Amino acid sequence: MHFHNFNASKRTVTLIGAAVVLVVIALAATLLVIIGPAPPRTITMATGTEGSAQQKFGERYRALLAAHGVELRLVVTEGSVDNLRRLNDPSSGVSVAFVQAGLTSPADAPDLVSLGTVFYEPVWVLYKGDLSGRASEWLKGKRLSIGPEGSGTRKLGLELMAASGVNLTGVDLHHLPDQDVAAAFRDGKLDAAVIVAPWESTVVQQLLTSEQINAATFPRADAQVALRPFLYKVILPEGVADLARNKPPRDLVLVAPKTSLVVRKDLHPALQYLLLDAAFRVHSTPGVFQKAGQFPAAEPIDLPLGDDARQYYLTGPPFLQRYLPFWLAVLVGRLLVVLIPVIAVIFPLVRLLPAAYGWAVRRRVFTLYGELKFIEAEIEVRTSAADATDLLERLQRLENRANHLRVPTAFTHFLYTLRVHINLVRSRLLQPKRPAGT
Repeated sequence: MHFHNFNASKRTVTLIGAAVVLVVIALAATLLVIIGPAPPRTITMATGTEGSAQQKFGERYRALLAAHGVELRLVVTEGSVDNLRRLNDPSSGVSVAFVQAGLTSPADAPDLVSLGTVFYEPVWVLYKGDLSGRASEWLKGKRLSIGPEGSGTRKLGLELMAASGVNLTGVDLHHLPDQDVAAAFRDGKLDAAVIVAPWESTVVQQLLTSEQINAATFPRADAQVALRPFLYKVILPEGVADLARNKPPRDLVLVAPKTSLVVRKDLHPALQYLLLDAAFRVHSTPGVFQKAGQFPAAEPIDLPLGDDARQYYLTGPPFLQRYLPFWLAVLVGRLLVVLIPVIAVIFPLVRLLPAAYGWAVRRRVFTLYGELKFIEAEIEVRTSAADATDLLERLQRLENRANHLRVPTAFTHFLYTLRVHINLVRSRLLQPKRPAGT
């Protein structure tokens, strides 16, 4: 009988321990599903045309991410429209890109979020000769490049010319990428060009310092900005391209969209933080059109700011990424996400195990106490000393079971107390029963 009780206690403790293990495993598995897989070691970024400022920015991003063990693959594209198309296509493999403002909306790109704006891209109108009178009249018969299909230059350039009443009928339109425009001017194959590009563009700076090329100013820039809130009015100071030769010869009033760093929503948060850190290193320096620290900026122009980006702008990079190497920070962060809830659950469960074990051990002793209580109750109804024989035998068997009951040392005092109580009941049983009324 006592072996049965012992085995039952062991089974109880084993079942509780198994339940604790299963709960921990289930919780850990659930948390791993919630936090998702570890970040990939390779991501793909769409930049811009070959030799563009966007591509050069991308190369700087690639070097910064490589220092953290992440490979950034750069894809040469036709420009922002092409970048946006690739981002919206999950099968393209592109997860991040530079996207010019004014090209999309949350409804058109539900799977994309912004990490903030990173630089201005002014609209440059460059031409040969003297631009006098109405632009429509001047452009008739002229050769004009408005950027390739898929470029932000083409879309915005055509939109601004249409809004200004410029009629392109009779204009010889060309669709040259930025890097080919300077050579086309030099070879006499172009009379004018529209380029949407940041100041850092080598082609723009080359054309601004050319003696044969002039740059147009926007006379109604404020109206353009008022009608298109994604545009900003910027001024290129006189002589900033070449101070010695005073190029340009006057201040240029320009309109400029801002370009955003856009990612797919499913890009791992750790990589979004890494891209934001790179953006701060690349774009936060002062420039011709921006002050130090102006970029990157938490500006949701076309697309909403991602939750991770919003948190980054509020509090900076995650605590672990500030002090640990990137992959170690990711590993520790994932472990903490799993371990903290697991510990919170397992701690009370582990504390329950000793209590459950103690209950199981005490239950074996208290079972004997229950039998002792029944024997004591029968003493009250015995009528003669002969009635005590059977009860004494039962007490002896109970005492034998108590003597052979195995319990941990910490619980032996229960057994000793039980034996004392058995002897007390035996002494009471052996006392002569007094007649009633004496």
